[in-house]
Amino acid sequence: MNAPEPPHFAHGNDRPMSLQERGWLPGPSADRENGRALPLAGIELGGTKCVCTLADGPDAILDQRTVPTRAPGETLPAIIAILREWERSRGVGAIGIASFGPIGLDPASADFGHVLATNKPDWPGTDVRGILSAPFGVPIGFDTDVNGAALAEMRWGSGQGLDDFAYVTVGTGVGVGLIVHGRPTRGIGHSEIGHVRVPRLVGDTVSSVCQFHDDCVEGLASGTALAARLDGRSPVDLTPDDPVWEPIVHALAVMCHAVACTAGPKRIAIGGGVIGGQAHLLDRIDKALRQSLAGYMPLPPAGRFVVAPQLGRLAGPLGAIALALDAQPAR
Repeated sequence: MNAPEPPHFAHGNDRPMSLQERGWLPGPSADRENGRALPLAGIELGGTKCVCTLADGPDAILDQRTVPTRAPGETLPAIIAILREWERSRGVGAIGIASFGPIGLDPASADFGHVLATNKPDWPGTDVRGILSAPFGVPIGFDTDVNGAALAEMRWGSGQGLDDFAYVTVGTGVGVGLIVHGRPTRGIGHSEIGHVRVPRLVGDTVSSVCQFHDDCVEGLASGTALAARLDGRSPVDLTPDDPVWEPIVHALAVMCHAVACTAGPKRIAIGGGVIGGQAHLLDRIDKALRQSLAGYMPLPPAGRFVVAPQLGRLAGPLGAIALALDAQPAR
């Protein structure tokens, strides 16, 4: 994993370059306090934890807090309390909310901002955007956690310079942020490629952990699925040649095959807790993908198509910051 780039400095000066000079903000913010631009708040709602970040940019994180993902009535008030504290102490110029999905993203729909059908108990129907934004009169960015991470990687990480890019996280679930022509995909909803149904590896009879599908990628290859496959064994003891990886590599490679053939991203970054702890999986997924495509599509050389997120574990939290940044009106 490459670390985020160090602070940039103005030519011939020892002061850090401003966000405007680096191109991270479109211009001086209209929301100012004592002559300074207000920081951005980002909320990444994940399956097991929510990461709250206050930042001026990827190398200027001012504060970061973690809230366990429990029932909405417990989790969301705890996040609001953090936002209120930041509002009082430093001010907040915009808020980005990057939520686990599926979520409603059509502003014209009654379910806009709500969590839809999810494997997480208590969360279906929760108005995440409405509850978190109501106390604050600032611009709000709202999208899936993986779309946010994809936008952050395109702005600051492994997707820089690309308009067509996919970010995959393999953690509690499997999510894919799919960016086509510079924008997250829309339609009947955001992409839910983690729930694409895939042919099982021959001999794989372990039950899917997805309550909706017997053979989707999330049900077979997520961190939750890995735990089920281990059947009490500790993941700490796993070696690269453990047979448990074979069906996981297979499912993820088949998913990448589908993504490559449908959306044609120029790069796929795969991160999350499962992949982050087992770096060998990326090379195996890349190799299996190329074998599966069998030369039909012209992929970049090995090591340049399936890659690690450059932002590492910051991809998700900075994704929420990217959404806050994009929510600010252009000037």
